[in-house]
Amino acid sequence: MEKSICFTGHRNVKVTIELMLLLNKTLTDLIENGAVDFYAGGSLGWDMLCEQTALALRKKYPQIRLHLVLPCFSEKQTAKWNDLQKAEYQKILSAADTIQYTSEHYYDGCMKARNVRIIELADCCVCYYDNRSRSGTGQTVRMAGEKGIRIINLTENT
Repeated sequence: MEKSICFTGHRNVKVTIELMLLLNKTLTDLIENGAVDFYAGGSLGWDMLCEQTALALRKKYPQIRLHLVLPCFSEKQTAKWNDLQKAEYQKILSAADTIQYTSEHYYDGCMKARNVRIIELADCCVCYYDNRSRSGTGQTVRMAGEKGIRIINLTENT
């Protein structure tokens, strides 16, 4: 049974109604089959979409938990974000069940350390990966494959 789900995906995601419905259905199916813990890395794009979806589903499924695994303290991670993005991030931080940091400070490699941690915690990986090999998402999907956990790639269905 897959109880722990992690998310990884690109920052630039074309969010469509179809993608949002597919993500909602995928997470609902996982929850109804026993998933309770959702791990996300707090990045813009796919991570944020998954975090928002998990939080919305928590209203119907109060047993689920959103755990943020962040690469460094927020000021550094969000330094180049606009005010709207920062406000949404703060809402997600406030609603998360747990927050852990892989480092206090930003350094080359802190994003990879975050990705390694979410794969360590997961039984299944829900991703948005377009097969670009040189990306953090690609690296994380490969780590999930090496661990032998199920990978659900929603780019293949949109």
